[in-house]
Amino acid sequence: MKYLFFILIVVLILVIWSIVNDYNQRKRLKIQLKEEWGEVSNEEYSSEKLEYLRAYYTSVQDECLDVDDITWNDLDMDELYMQINNTQSAIGEEYRYALLKKPCFSGEELEERNRLMHFFDREEEKRSSLQTELYQIGKLKNISVYEYINRLDSQEAKSNLSHYLMILALIVSAALIFVNPGVGGFCIVAVLINNIYQYYSYKGKIDKYLTVFSFILRLLKSARQIVALDIPEIKSYTDRINEDLKLFDKFRKGSFILVSGNVGGSLADAMLDYVRMMFHFDLIKYNSMLSFIKKNRKTLNRLFENIGYLDSMAAAASFRRQLDYYCEPVLTAGGKPNLSVTDLYHPLLEAPIPNSISERRSVLITGSNASGKSTFIKTLAINAILSQTVFTSISKSYKASYFMIYSSMALRDNILSKESYYIVEIKSLKRILDRINKDIPILCFIDEVLRGTNTLERIAASSRILSSLGKSNALVFAATHDIELTHIMEEIYSNYHFQERISDHEILFDYKLYQGKAVSKNAIKLLNLLGYSEDIIQNAERAAEDFLANGEWSKIKN
Repeated sequence: MKYLFFILIVVLILVIWSIVNDYNQRKRLKIQLKEEWGEVSNEEYSSEKLEYLRAYYTSVQDECLDVDDITWNDLDMDELYMQINNTQSAIGEEYRYALLKKPCFSGEELEERNRLMHFFDREEEKRSSLQTELYQIGKLKNISVYEYINRLDSQEAKSNLSHYLMILALIVSAALIFVNPGVGGFCIVAVLINNIYQYYSYKGKIDKYLTVFSFILRLLKSARQIVALDIPEIKSYTDRINEDLKLFDKFRKGSFILVSGNVGGSLADAMLDYVRMMFHFDLIKYNSMLSFIKKNRKTLNRLFENIGYLDSMAAAASFRRQLDYYCEPVLTAGGKPNLSVTDLYHPLLEAPIPNSISERRSVLITGSNASGKSTFIKTLAINAILSQTVFTSISKSYKASYFMIYSSMALRDNILSKESYYIVEIKSLKRILDRINKDIPILCFIDEVLRGTNTLERIAASSRILSSLGKSNALVFAATHDIELTHIMEEIYSNYHFQERISDHEILFDYKLYQGKAVSKNAIKLLNLLGYSEDIIQNAERAAEDFLANGEWSKIKN
């Protein structure tokens, strides 16, 4: 009796210690979340993890309106996603990825996102309480939650008979101790070895699904806690969450045997791991849960979206705090495509130079290599995406039409399909031409159009492609080295340029955008900077001046 009393006291102490430890962990987490607010995310993403994040987006993808993969890669959006993804849960990660891929064309929806971002930024205690519960849901390293939830349809629930027989064998072996301690002890050891072996053998086949079930149960627990926070500003969402949770009351019963109550684990959970190995309770629970989830997957997906949306909006509000300044864009539908932006800068640059532009016509941008052309058009494109997703422009003012956003910039040869650079390029441009429509204008960014072919055909073809785009329901920003295009297209395109100067044997860039065509001819002067002979430099300068004067290249004589 004394031993039993002692065991009960130890168990009670461990339970109390676990509760106190859990409370302290949550308290420390809340402080941590407040400190991390407005900081750049330090989350690391492998290429495999970034691929997993696409699963939810793939289920809601719109091939016409969304930011396609070419544009996403041109703009280094994975890098931007990693910097601004201050979400707390795997659901938030996947939803946030989809949100950045899907420009919104509803002013009402964008205003609602803006309202939530202001609320999360203003109400620190309410926000950190919500984020604490979101954090308890957890993140997964090597699988997509959404993908595996929907993969459950293909899984078949197995009979639990074998597990029940193994439990029975363990009970019988324990009873044998009182009859024959030697035989009973041997049987217990043998049965335990078999149970543990069978446990890991079966669990290995469904391990990722068990992980997802554990995640689902944490999601349900945290969703219930989020509803209990009773935050008026998110009541419309928590009401929907609460309605869906009612369906899962039966599902959650006995769930403690399958899942840790704390995303970081606890002493009680560690002890339960041994119970699971011996009695297979989690495997038995898995089979009963599988049938339930398959019947109620749509409701679970709805919970995923509501929780993911709140997590994403909190992360978007945190992103705004990272910025030196930002503005809430003014977006309009109808009329001629237009864009006007003041002191725009790139969020991934350490010391960005702001630029401004206001245009209702398409734009040609000239200038030398490294002068800032490509960076500027990428900055415009990124801001257009952010404006129509998280209602945030990294500028002092942003006024524009609602746009579908496409680019053709960082292209390369496709070795696997044996396509040359030129083929890849014209296919990329063709996809933009194919998307032109009269209802929603296209905001289009092109870097060095048709660089993959000879000068004669490049100028002839690129001028006609740009003309077709410029005369359609599109606003085009094209960077080029071809000065000829600035003359050919000046009736349709406005001309801007970046410039540089050579001083004390070095080239200096100010990275500022100027109106008009590029006038500097520093490319030839750079030959002198790198030690080319005076004869080459002088002859090159004379040839350039002759061409500008006569419109023809002079022949080189022997």
